[in-house]
Amino acid sequence: MGYSKRIEVLCSLLEKAKTFADVGCDHGYCSEYMLKNRLCEKAILSDISKGSLAKAETLLAEYIADGRAVSVLGDGFYGVPSDTEEVLIAGMGGSEIVDILSDKKYGFMPKRFVFQPMHDAEKLRRYLLENDGDIERDFTFEDGKFYDVIVGGKVKRGGQVRVYSDAEYEFGKENLEKMPEAFVKRIQKQLKNTDKYLQQPNLQQSSREALEKKKERLQGVLSGEIK
Repeated sequence: MGYSKRIEVLCSLLEKAKTFADVGCDHGYCSEYMLKNRLCEKAILSDISKGSLAKAETLLAEYIADGRAVSVLGDGFYGVPSDTEEVLIAGMGGSEIVDILSDKKYGFMPKRFVFQPMHDAEKLRRYLLENDGDIERDFTFEDGKFYDVIVGGKVKRGGQVRVYSDAEYEFGKENLEKMPEAFVKRIQKQLKNTDKYLQQPNLQQSSREALEKKKERLQGVLSGEIK
């Protein structure tokens, strides 16, 4: 089965691990990739939706039958051991991912993670760097729409956490350093939408000032002035 570009990007960022957990697994494509390519000895498929989990169970029935895959119906890290080496959470909001990581009963900082937040990426970046997490890669890609992906893991004992500026928290460190095409296109689109809103009649002064400030910031990103 051919994967979408989004799934291909996520799979390309996954590394070999003894145990892999796909939290919010949906159809289970990333788990299939890990198992087919012998990149993990065991895959844990987790989803709060019974219907989504059933799709993954159908796709991975062979692996479930021989014990190489286990399905878990539950929220967040329920049923996911804290020593799981590789964790993928994709398609949820950044706030939801933070809730999973910080849950008092089941939450933990994974040894290595690949997170693809649908929104609130800034909140997720801040949580990770303030709670024993480190970020190795942090960039935007495009597949019909724009996606952020954050790759990293728990800081090793004695290790140093990289420092982010406010702009890097907002836009992503790698995006500002390398200005990938998808990121530039996203900023250009946001700038175009901001200009469109500014042209609306009867715009309140407070709203106009906020939009002008946003426009200036986006222009600063494109010019390289904001890092």
